[in-house]
Amino acid sequence: MNAQTAILKKDITPEGGDYEVVRRAIEKISLDYRDQPSLEILAEEVGETPTGLQKLFTRWAGLSPKAFLQAVTLDHARKLLDSGMPLLEASFEVGMSGPGRLHDLFVTHEAMSPGDYKTRGAGLTIRYGYHISPFGIALIMVTDRGLAGLAFSDAGDERAAFADMSGRWPNANYVEDMAATAPYAARIFDPALWRADQPLRVVLIGTDFQVRVWEALLRIPMGKACTYSSIAAGIGAPSASRAVGAAVGANPMSFVVPCHRALGKSGALTGYHWGLTRKRAILGWEAGQVGS
Repeated sequence: MNAQTAILKKDITPEGGDYEVVRRAIEKISLDYRDQPSLEILAEEVGETPTGLQKLFTRWAGLSPKAFLQAVTLDHARKLLDSGMPLLEASFEVGMSGPGRLHDLFVTHEAMSPGDYKTRGAGLTIRYGYHISPFGIALIMVTDRGLAGLAFSDAGDERAAFADMSGRWPNANYVEDMAATAPYAARIFDPALWRADQPLRVVLIGTDFQVRVWEALLRIPMGKACTYSSIAAGIGAPSASRAVGAAVGANPMSFVVPCHRALGKSGALTGYHWGLTRKRAILGWEAGQVGS
């Protein structure tokens, strides 16, 4: 088990280094959205020319910085609420959805038995690898039954990401194996490979209640979002909003099991285990995918 010394051997995205610049731009937008920062101000913040940032950001997200600002800021969410969209009981548009079926990951899943979960991973071999993704460094964990974990980290935080993930199943045997995880990384982050006839197989390792919540998250389409209370109602536990929030926070499969599409009761984007800036980045990226 040598996650601490793992080397990023393969960049799986053509513009793998873009995320750091985009992350800083998103952070500026997130902090100063009430001031509606101009393209020139954003470019100065990240050390790019306005034209360079416009092209880079649009290539990365499928949206201009201005459109991204409109899509995912809290101000935008509040405007949606004020316009009477049924956020509290159902779902609402986060992005720029087009007609027809929304693009999304085609995922098939199974859950490990409660007995398997209670052993904390005993007898389970989990292979892992680090990969460059559109949202920073992705730590991917797989079993012989499918994808079991996906976490994000910034450069230098790989050890903490591994400790967080491996602590969920402390009795498992961990093997660094980028050859095993690379195909998952490629499929997860390339919309061209999201195919119904070749679904991405995932295995959910959690309590019965957690698995029910994660299955509910899988039913939220890209470009939509749900509140914790609507998720609780959907799984037949309308008074369990807090427990739903805890289960969402414990989701071990970022992005694929879309906990980033879960919102607070007010429509606020609320917290995110891998950082609120990254949550905004994922929602904006998805808005660009849907819009295209």
